[in-house]
Amino acid sequence: MPLYRDEAVVLHTHDLGEADRIITMLARHHGRLRAVAKGVRRTSSKFGARLEPFSVVDLQCFEGRTLDTVTQAVTLANFGAAVAGDYTKYTAGTVMLEAAERLSAETANPALYRLTVSALRSLARGEHDPVSTADAFLLRALSLSGWAPSFADCARCGARGPHRLFSAVAGGMVCDTCAPSGSLAVEPRTLEVLAGLLSGVWELVDGDSDDDALARSRAHEVTSKYTQYHLERRVRSLRHLDGQGT
Repeated sequence: MPLYRDEAVVLHTHDLGEADRIITMLARHHGRLRAVAKGVRRTSSKFGARLEPFSVVDLQCFEGRTLDTVTQAVTLANFGAAVAGDYTKYTAGTVMLEAAERLSAETANPALYRLTVSALRSLARGEHDPVSTADAFLLRALSLSGWAPSFADCARCGARGPHRLFSAVAGGMVCDTCAPSGSLAVEPRTLEVLAGLLSGVWELVDGDSDDDALARSRAHEVTSKYTQYHLERRVRSLRHLDGQGT
């Protein structure tokens, strides 16, 4: 059987039999893949904690008919220890891993791989508010998948913004004429935060005032609604992140 090598971030695992484990990963060149790590649950396993969620590994696998088999894994980065002790960080990271799995396919997506690893690294380092880090990842990952939200011009008619109403169904901010029923009112400061999350301009996101914190919380509400609408299956871990923003 063919042997291949790739870099991958571990998204989740589940047990198989008495000692094996199926590892779901996002790989740089192979996209989403599932592989069996044999004997990994034994204390004598050579893989040990290398194949746990939040780990980035240099991976070698044998290609199988239904599932590939991990033959070697070398740790490149392990963000688990840095996020496990903080509930909000851990939950934000879980949201990112779950969304990465939802948005990936069994084809190469190097941009999504790089985004996932860089977002986890930023989360582990505590560079920004954890909820905002997850929100930035979600908006950019959705954009890579063809669902880029419009936070400037009207998402329906293209009328020049800024606008004051948001609709997940319409694809972003909408003018008063195009706004469907149930559109969400978005304050100017919140709109700045959303634009910063999408573009990576963190000067628009960070801030210590109560108004800044409120705007980030509102931006999370918008991001959550947009994410849940556009994905075929809900990101279940998002419900645990709601209300955790600062």
